[in-house]
Amino acid sequence: MDCPDARDQLLEYQHGRLAPDLVAALRRHLDECPDCARAELADRELTRILERRTPQYAAPIALKRKLAAVWPVPGRARARTRWTRVLFPAGLAVAALLLVVPFARQFVSPTSGGGSAMVTEAVNDHVRLLQSQRPLEVESGGIHQVIPWFSGKLDFAPGIRFPGDAEFPLQGGAVGYFLDRKAATLVFGGPQSPISLFVFKADGLPWPRGTRAAISRVSSSGFNLRGFNILLWRDGELGYALVSSEDERTLMRLAEKLAAPA
Repeated sequence: MDCPDARDQLLEYQHGRLAPDLVAALRRHLDECPDCARAELADRELTRILERRTPQYAAPIALKRKLAAVWPVPGRARARTRWTRVLFPAGLAVAALLLVVPFARQFVSPTSGGGSAMVTEAVNDHVRLLQSQRPLEVESGGIHQVIPWFSGKLDFAPGIRFPGDAEFPLQGGAVGYFLDRKAATLVFGGPQSPISLFVFKADGLPWPRGTRAAISRVSSSGFNLRGFNILLWRDGELGYALVSSEDERTLMRLAEKLAAPA
């Protein structure tokens, strides 16, 4: 199975609709191809994000009454037999869901940081940028082009003065969300290993405790989740999340430049 075939099969694979031989072939390919493995992970995370952020509505009363009307009556053997055939697959699905949910919670828990929502959100948003066809709304012509672009699109100024350099060129920016609030997104580095920076209002967030390190005049917390390194820090009313597959020292060098006083 090559990469295009694997990408075409990902959705069916995630929904359990592939034949066993195709499942085995796809798993072998994912084990051997890091790019397709990242794409499969990103698809799962995007599905989870959509499910979490899409509004959920209670079933209408009319539907509830219809279901109650056809629900089996206890003590009726024939009805019980008939409904067992109907409900048994649904019971298996519920059982599978109960098994999957704890696994999924373990899968998204960071290796340090106690499963922080902020750490998980930072990685999810970074993965979304990696998989997006057009992640940046403004391409970089320098910091003086990117930062003014955010004016009127956010209710705060991102507070970033670092214009990028040869080691960390500024690719551009976009407006996104970090948990329940708007965020400025900036991307530094090269196309092979981009570094995402998310800037957002810090008040009211569940700031986690991780590996502590001083950057410039503030203190940061470091984490690792699913192969990504994350730095979180707060400066005044703003919070900052730096995410990449680059090593911790590389992130610290960029963080020092981002947090340096004017």
